[in-house]
Amino acid sequence: MSTETMNVQVAADPAPLVIAGREFRSRLILGTGKYRTNEDMVRAIEASGTEMVTVAVRRVDLDRTKEEGILYHLDPERWFLLPNTAGCYTAEDAIRYARLGRAAGMSDWVKLEVIGDQRTLLPDVQATLEAAKVLVAEGFKVLAYTSEDVIAALRLEDLGCAAVMPLASPIGSGLGLVNPYFIREIKSRLACPVIVDAGVGTASDATLTMEQGVDGILMNTAVAEAQDPVRMAVAMRYGVEAGRLAYLAGRMPRREVAVPSSPTTGMLD
Repeated sequence: MSTETMNVQVAADPAPLVIAGREFRSRLILGTGKYRTNEDMVRAIEASGTEMVTVAVRRVDLDRTKEEGILYHLDPERWFLLPNTAGCYTAEDAIRYARLGRAAGMSDWVKLEVIGDQRTLLPDVQATLEAAKVLVAEGFKVLAYTSEDVIAALRLEDLGCAAVMPLASPIGSGLGLVNPYFIREIKSRLACPVIVDAGVGTASDATLTMEQGVDGILMNTAVAEAQDPVRMAVAMRYGVEAGRLAYLAGRMPRREVAVPSSPTTGMLD
């Protein structure tokens, strides 16, 4: 690696993302659902540069020896596999599937997701809090999906969650970041990592989200349902990096008046 390349990387992001003591250089986390083929999934993951992918314990075959299953294609030596409880509508179900993932040898980490409404797929915050309390007590590293509710985020952190994951907009909507103010407020109030989860639709959404100062983004549908998932994965990678770099650089103030970009004194008559 050239010195110039190293300098560019350090300038872009001098610190890794750290969750529960584990370091990640990439701030992009990818889901593994909805791809047309397992080959498309692997190529997109590779192109994204991510180091962590999520796997829905309730929706995948946990037998790694079956080629038709997605776990057969995901080398845990290359990517950190984060089990998730997608598809769970009660705290009890979420706890059960988190335990099942751990028993299957996946991880004692879990992305906790408890859905409260089938139409919007918004989280059931109360059930998420209940499940988080149990799982943290059992030694799980809990990354909790939640709404952009500051109070809920604070309570999840108080329970010991390793990261809090407020939504940008409803799961699979592609609407982008709907409430940047609340995302910034959550980030400013929490000490644990804040990973925005769900709703990012394209690379500009990823950039705008990272510009709020959050620690990372988890996405799935935006890449998996793109016409070209590999190209979109690359775009998301750069979008996340651009947003992080812009946040670290600090944007210029917004003004409602024009300000000349060149000196106004010493000009030729």
